[in-house]
Amino acid sequence: MAADPLTNAVSDRICKHMNDDHAEAVLAYARHYGGVAAAGSARMLAIEPEAMRLEVDGQELQVPFDHSLSDSDDAHRTLVAMLRALPQG
Repeated sequence: MAADPLTNAVSDRICKHMNDDHAEAVLAYARHYGGVAAAGSARMLAIEPEAMRLEVDGQELQVPFDHSLSDSDDAHRTLVAMLRALPQG
């Protein structure tokens, strides 16, 4: 199956999935990659080629990617890799 371009609709779909099914991962992104160690809540607002936009404790935060995302498959692989790279503990 071909990957989808990163349109607003694809971004919305990814964000809904992450917020509904992987809220702990979104919070981990905010704490580790966003530098908000004491974050209490986080929601994914958008996935864009250069960064993910999060709302962390009511404030918007941009978390840059290490490369420009090419499509929905690249977004999935990158988000999973970022989560796997987090220190375990």
